[in-house]
Amino acid sequence: MAVYLDHAATTPMRPAAVDAMLPWLTTHFGNPSGSHSVSRHARQAVDEARDVVAACLGCEPGEVVFTAGGTEADNLAVTGVVAATGGRPVCSAIEHHAVLHPVEVAGGSLVGVDGDGRVDLDQLAGTLGPDVAVVSVMLANNEVGAIQPLAAVEAIVDERAPQAVLHTDAVQAFPWVDLAELGRVADLISVSAHKFGGPQGVGALAVRPGVRLAPLIHGGGQERERRSGTHNVAGIVGMAAAAQATVGGRAATAERVGKLRDELADTLLASMPDVVETGDRRHKIPGNCHVCFDRVESEALLVLLDDVGVYASAGSACASGAMEPSHVLVAMGVPTERALGSLRLSLGATTTEDDVELALKVIPDAVARLRAG
Repeated sequence: MAVYLDHAATTPMRPAAVDAMLPWLTTHFGNPSGSHSVSRHARQAVDEARDVVAACLGCEPGEVVFTAGGTEADNLAVTGVVAATGGRPVCSAIEHHAVLHPVEVAGGSLVGVDGDGRVDLDQLAGTLGPDVAVVSVMLANNEVGAIQPLAAVEAIVDERAPQAVLHTDAVQAFPWVDLAELGRVADLISVSAHKFGGPQGVGALAVRPGVRLAPLIHGGGQERERRSGTHNVAGIVGMAAAAQATVGGRAATAERVGKLRDELADTLLASMPDVVETGDRRHKIPGNCHVCFDRVESEALLVLLDDVGVYASAGSACASGAMEPSHVLVAMGVPTERALGSLRLSLGATTTEDDVELALKVIPDAVARLRAG
């Protein structure tokens, strides 16, 4: 039996998304930018999908820019605003690299976080000024699941840098958080279809009216001159179907998965010594279980788990032949030795009680084997 506990990386396709896409992978093939009836049919499909995605994001259809995924959406938000305004970007130190790297390239500033992975609001206030064009703070962290106090961030931005726009990477948050309820807290919102049961290679950026945004991709002028290129019609309609299905079952899924996550985390903490949960569970998305094992290397643990059919990920990456701690854990103040033994178990809509039970059978055994040498 295989247990997939890496939903933060990607999720299985929802049947509704597959069904929506199939016609556009077979009999339907029009280019939405054309003028004849085949193209008009494709354009109608994109327009209807845009309506659905906009409703799920709490914005107007004309504010939705379809992209090739969350990375492009994040890059467009940061680099697009900087290019259009000439201002400085600011982001939290635990952002996804799709935000961190554009901020670094533009000579921007990073804001620290506390031990639970939540942004230091005082440091944020001190970093802002009249030269700041965009502030980017992710709604939920992709590694440890920490949910940020976005309303408090917005209030500080409004006070200290009213000329700046607020961007939030909501890629990890969308399956768990009602973005429509955020209202107008964020000026720019990034999402990615494959994180909530849609296809890989498609995402969206919600752009509020008045935001100055230079395109990254020039060409035919699609997406109201904000993102040129022929639309991925199949991907867009699949994303809309997955988004609609996610929103429809979000509350029930969050409650069910949250209980499974608690069972998983609590049992791991109780079943072996020298294991620490990362962050405050009260401020995390329901699907995230992140722990660190002392005297264990993440990569070795993942190999053992893979051998027995449990698929997860680590909070560290192999760089230049040497293990380096995750930038997220470093920013949170996790000691290097502990950070190198991190394990991210991310649950999703398809996770079952049987999945958790099997994981709880094999993880302690794998950790014990590694500690025994």
